[in-house]
Amino acid sequence: MSGREWAVERQEGVEIWTIDGEARRNALSRAMIRGLLENLARVRDDRAVRCVVLTGKGDKAFCAGADLKERAGMSADEVHHFHRSLRDAFRGIESAPQAFLAAMNGAALGGGLELALACDLRVVVDGAEMGLPEVGLGIIPGGGGTVRLPRAIGVARAKDLILTGRRVGAAEALAMGLVSRVAPSGTLRDVALELAGLVARNAPVSIRQAKRAIDGGLHLDLDAALAHENAMYQDCLTTKDRVEALRAFAEKRMPVFTGE
Repeated sequence: MSGREWAVERQEGVEIWTIDGEARRNALSRAMIRGLLENLARVRDDRAVRCVVLTGKGDKAFCAGADLKERAGMSADEVHHFHRSLRDAFRGIESAPQAFLAAMNGAALGGGLELALACDLRVVVDGAEMGLPEVGLGIIPGGGGTVRLPRAIGVARAKDLILTGRRVGAAEALAMGLVSRVAPSGTLRDVALELAGLVARNAPVSIRQAKRAIDGGLHLDLDAALAHENAMYQDCLTTKDRVEALRAFAEKRMPVFTGE
């Protein structure tokens, strides 16, 4: 199915959302962001979806940032509204119960890289470039780049990328922890779906609570972070899926999780 510049597929607990804007290098448009928000609302309570793969159409760009032609025709108020919607969409990815995987099929620049940074996992095709070039355009990364990039790769490396505006290739991105895997040319979909499948086979409540434990405890002091982790853990203990996992282990079979 498709709509609002997204094509959507589903297979075995995984949805693949493809930005359908190849002619514009899959840029961030108002329609694209509306579609992303609609997709997020649609899957929020869908227990059958355990992992979402975000990717772009074609092999040139995952997302090359804002649609500058569209932006040029916006009023100041429209720009502010668009920016709010963008930030809401990225936060929606982070707060979603599913794990989100960015499968970067090409360049991820500006808001495109910020979209990937909002995801839990990032895989990039070999040969793709990533960067936050905003300082060269008289602005700064405003879709969470100055916040999420330091959390992903550390302050020193983040300042290197943000203050210079330089681009990095797949190998350097892997070395600095910006991505977790590099897929050889022609294999990105297979690599991304293999990783997504490893996530999707697990209990939906556990996926959600693990995300909350990691994200919520990241900048707490040790005791507070451990208390937060314990709270997330306790919520798993009373689920039917935990009982099913124990029963499946005893019966030497794969568990069948329902998200309850």
